[in-house]
Amino acid sequence: MARCVALIGPAHSGKSTLADALAALGGAAAPPASPTEARVLAFDYLGERWTVIDCPGAPDLLGLARDALLAADVAVVVAPPEPDAAALAAPWLRAAEESGAPTMVFVNKADAPQGRLREIVAALQAYARHPMILRQMPLREGEKIVGVVDLVSERAWKWREGQHSQLVAMPADVEENEHERHAALLEQLSEFDDWLLEEIVEEREPASDAVYAICARMLAENRAMEVLFGAAGKGAGVTRLMKALRHEAPGVEALRERLGKAATAVAFGVRRRKHLGRMTLVRALAPGLAQGAKLAGETVGALLDPVAERPGGAAVEPGAVTLAAKADHMPARGPMTAEKRLPTPLAAAPLAPQEARILAAPAERDEAKLGAALASLAEDDAALSVELEGGGRRVGVQGPMHLRAVEATLADAFGLGVEAHPVTPPWRETIAKGAEVHHRHRKQTGGAGQFADVRLTIAPAPRGAGFVFEEVVKGGAVPRNYIPAVEAGAREALAKGPLGFPVVDVVVTLTDGQHHSVDSSDFAFRAAGRGAVQEALAEAAPVLLQPVHMVEIHAPSVFTGGLSTLISGLKGQILGFDRDGDAAGWDLFRCLLPEAMLPDLAPQLRAATQGVGRFETRLDHYEEVYGKEAERISREHGHA
Repeated sequence: MARCVALIGPAHSGKSTLADALAALGGAAAPPASPTEARVLAFDYLGERWTVIDCPGAPDLLGLARDALLAADVAVVVAPPEPDAAALAAPWLRAAEESGAPTMVFVNKADAPQGRLREIVAALQAYARHPMILRQMPLREGEKIVGVVDLVSERAWKWREGQHSQLVAMPADVEENEHERHAALLEQLSEFDDWLLEEIVEEREPASDAVYAICARMLAENRAMEVLFGAAGKGAGVTRLMKALRHEAPGVEALRERLGKAATAVAFGVRRRKHLGRMTLVRALAPGLAQGAKLAGETVGALLDPVAERPGGAAVEPGAVTLAAKADHMPARGPMTAEKRLPTPLAAAPLAPQEARILAAPAERDEAKLGAALASLAEDDAALSVELEGGGRRVGVQGPMHLRAVEATLADAFGLGVEAHPVTPPWRETIAKGAEVHHRHRKQTGGAGQFADVRLTIAPAPRGAGFVFEEVVKGGAVPRNYIPAVEAGAREALAKGPLGFPVVDVVVTLTDGQHHSVDSSDFAFRAAGRGAVQEALAEAAPVLLQPVHMVEIHAPSVFTGGLSTLISGLKGQILGFDRDGDAAGWDLFRCLLPEAMLPDLAPQLRAATQGVGRFETRLDHYEEVYGKEAERISREHGHA
């Protein structure tokens, strides 16, 4: 059966270089890496078929890694060789743990580390609930790392650039330290195996093969993360990683167990090409996936090689990855049977948008086409949201790289250019005091005239009450059948108040009026109600309201200290922070923030957390804005 590995981790950690090096072990040429799309590499290694999914490292494309983890037998988190950079790997460690995928860690570029290897692993451990087990120790010449010592077999290997590592004698000055590390490793592993614990207690040295078997079981059961290291750019440590994957990573049966025993395939992403349309990346979990077979309730069309995007074989072996063309019925992610889609695991739930833009087509004739294209992209991308707003489409994205990817897909696959505009907060206005008005609508034309006379009061309502209409008319001064027209006119007047924004939280009470037996009509009383409320609003001390959001920021604890200054600078109110109960090493920082500040929050949070912080937001309440700030907002946005 074919095997599948997801390579995930932060940008500049060398993931793509490692993917290329793994493919080269099988003699396969790797396609170019994409900054915005998961790359699939396929190769044979010692008679087994392997697929590597190389995921982009931009934090705002984390959704691609979450999708890849749905289909992977094992995740390899590629980490930078610096203790201070461990927080950069935190989102990917968190994603791997949430997915339930067995996980290894590969510390890359270890030929020139910026700290001791044990310090790097300790820093990474702060962001993982699973214990990390260092399987190797560095072999040094002076301060330079030139190879590794395998702590299971207790053999030393010297790296040779572009070649397989060379087995060398254990240096005498390393032996004592190595024996201590070997004993520490066995003690760690004994927490997962009673037999090994007994061997240690009885002071018997366990056979290496038995220890390797314990490592394999520990990984398959997802009870710990093994840590290996190397320098993929020089081919160092790549073969050792590949051997560990081959001997210790579980097969596709374990993935099927994780997704649900009924699943026969799992989708984990969509590609769109101008001449090929929508194509779904699918991994077979059981025999039977072939062109013409059924999947998710409909017949499967052409199956393409996921690397070359050309026609592949007639059938797909269990564990292999294919690209299903003309499969619009398939989900973009999640397990399937021949008959139906299955529930998508919670780990693939949508990510909250971090930024928003209004996207519009330059030509009005393309607006309908743009709407359909964005709706299709939102179905494919759980990290993308699309809503209608003010004649345009409000698009929620994860960040600038994600937005560029959306714009590129619209251009390349749909032939659509777009214009991106900032989102305007939904400012509102209300009144600070009551007012009473008398308004008469009279118009005489060549035919029937128009006549309606109303007296009404307007008063502030509690925040959140919206619009309340009441009437206390006596004696039929305003006939009952005309009162709904007065209410409708009042609602029209509230659509735009004196400051230029919709008016909320007011009570309008119709108290009296007059009518004419011939010239009164619904239209006349509607116009009278509208005019009366417009006059009353101007007299009732209009007040600007701004939306304020409850914001929950998720960030590694090392960055939390700087968030107070950030939020204060954005005119926010700090509510406090706690440990994030869903992930090790993360804090949950809560604050109230004006919605107008949210566009500034996203880039400033990226800068303050080196790109890894995220936030979720919901409207909490509206609050008054006074003085020059209110005048500026009304001037710039209220009468546009």
